[in-house]
Amino acid sequence: MQYTNGAYQPVRKRPMLESPLEARLSKHLTLTFSERDALRWLERRERSFRSGDVVVHEGESCDSLYIVASGWLHGSVKLKDGGRQILRFYFVGDITATFSIAWGHSAATLRAVSDTTLYEMPKAAFGRLFRDHPRLGALLFAVAASEQVAMADRLTSVGRTDGFTRIATLLLDIRSRLRVVDGHAGSTFELPLTQQDLGDAVGLTKTHVSRSLKALEETGLVERNARVIRINDVDRLAELVDFHDRHGEVATDWLPPIGARGDMDHPETRVREHM
Repeated sequence: MQYTNGAYQPVRKRPMLESPLEARLSKHLTLTFSERDALRWLERRERSFRSGDVVVHEGESCDSLYIVASGWLHGSVKLKDGGRQILRFYFVGDITATFSIAWGHSAATLRAVSDTTLYEMPKAAFGRLFRDHPRLGALLFAVAASEQVAMADRLTSVGRTDGFTRIATLLLDIRSRLRVVDGHAGSTFELPLTQQDLGDAVGLTKTHVSRSLKALEETGLVERNARVIRINDVDRLAELVDFHDRHGEVATDWLPPIGARGDMDHPETRVREHM
């Protein structure tokens, strides 16, 4: 209650804003208040980058991860001939710079594709999330595993298919991932990527990318208007290029129950240690 105009009035509580990572994970699992609060706690240090800015350079010391609040980014490695291989793209709700988590340095360059806002998160804080909220940690592992399978699909496409199939597979994968983020069921999205970006992601020259996009348009399955892509028949295109949506659903029936803790927290474990 607050005292206003000579009388006590009820205080209206502001609705809690959903964090990007919370929104992403909530697509797969109903989160508890404690879990939501823990995710928001990770999103306290905000950093902004302009399109083209490098967040982390390949080989650079890195002790933080980043949660995407807005914009697009990609992770890439430099090739011996001076070229570039884009490993993956990052969207709202994604955790980036995970290619540095196993070492003290980054194994790839993280660059903003559009104007981007990130939440910087120390690795130690990420580790505490796994300790204090094992259900969240298991869900993050499951999501990461689904993304690894999707990357394997794209690598198979790059190594075994033509330019038409590679570009179609990439566009379908981007649409699938964007649907998880914004819940949009449509098939139209803005693509802030150059033909060079597309080529570096699927191993094609800019000329080959242009031809492949034109071939896709000629089928009537895909339309382009400047930076806007529209997939007119998602199911038909997916069947044509043998695309599998790895992002829409993640199995959660195996996750530990709410409030579960590790073996070290169980009394019988502590007893055995002291026998």
